[in-house]
This record gives sequence, C-alpha cells and structure tokens, in this order.
Amino acid sequence: MLRCENLTCVREDRILFSDLNFTINSGTIVQVEGPNGVGKTSLFRLIVGLSQPYSGNIFWHDKITLEERESFYKDLLYLGHKTGIKPELTAIENLQFFQKLQSCYAEVDLWSVLAKVGLAGYEDIVTAQLSAGQQRRVALARLWLNDCPLWVLDEPFTAIDKSGVQVLEQLFIDHARRGGIVLLTTHQDLSIEKGLLTKILLHKPEEARYV
Repeated sequence: MLRCENLTCVREDRILFSDLNFTINSGTIVQVEGPNGVGKTSLFRLIVGLSQPYSGNIFWHDKITLEERESFYKDLLYLGHKTGIKPELTAIENLQFFQKLQSCYAEVDLWSVLAKVGLAGYEDIVTAQLSAGQQRRVALARLWLNDCPLWVLDEPFTAIDKSGVQVLEQLFIDHARRGGIVLLTTHQDLSIEKGLLTKILLHKPEEARYV
C-alpha cells in the first residue's frame, strides 16, 4: 500500500499543490492527470525520493519512505523522463546488465523482450546511436525484467505506437492482477477496465501562491 499524507510541494517558492492525500492499494493502476505545470512529475519525484516534500509524508506499507529508503527502493521501479540506460552499451547489453541485477529473471529471452517494445533488429546497436524514442523503449523493456511491486512511470507511452501501447497496457494489467501497483502519467486514453484503473486529478491553483 502506498499512501501520501498532507503532501505539499513547493518549487521556486511557488506552491504546486498542498495537503494532498491519497491511498493506493495493491492490485491497482492509477493514472495521475492534470494540465501541464500542475506538478505531476514533481509528485512522482517526491514519491520516489528524488525530492523532499515541503510538508507531509509518503508511506509504503505504513512506513515513511524517507526513513526506510533501502527496503522501499527494493520494491520500486521508477522510469522518469531520463531513460537511465548506458549510452555506450547496445540495447541487448543494457538489458543484460539489468538482468544481472535481477537474478530471478536470468532465463528471460532478452531478444523477445526487445521485440515486444518494437526493437527487433536494433539489439546490437549502441544506444547512443538510437533515437530518443528508441532509447525510451530500451528503458521500458526493463518492465519485463523485474518483480518490484511498485511501478512509478512518468509518460511511459512517449514515442510508442498504438500496438506498443496495447502491449504495455496488458503488462500493467497483468502486474496489477498479481497484486502490484502501477502509478503513471500519460496523455493517452487508457483501455483498462474501471475495476483496475483509478485516477488522481491535480488542479492548478486558481491564483499563484507563494511561500
């Protein structure tokens, strides 16, 4: 269970959102919505510990994440705007590196994983030579190589075609049905049944507020 309690986010002395409260239970896909600049990425950075809230706390299984970083990070897979891949390695080498960190996935066929994200034929190309969209697909391939219960994904469908979106949606559904949590932002309309999908809507303040 992930819980945010009285969360306030301040950027450059401006309050993006305040007193935000929500609870996400296991087996749920949650889409965070709101206009550009409302703080969706900032919220995700708070949740994963890349930033600290102005006030409030984030709990994972009723423990404050900032106080239990090691155990929390073992349960977390975060894909943000930066891909987190090594540009000097090929697509397949990047996955082999990640696979070694996830020993329980040692037998997964990495070639088929790259094919799932539309990179068949690009396996041996150095990722620095791939387009930004293709590099993002390499990063997304890691979703097939982990057993972390909490996925936090900032715009995972960027540069992904319709068939690729369907593949990812099914992966999210499978993860939720196994008891996982998927927290994501996207401008796409998701084709996920209401029983699994819920939404959190962030609003821009009616007037700019400063602290």
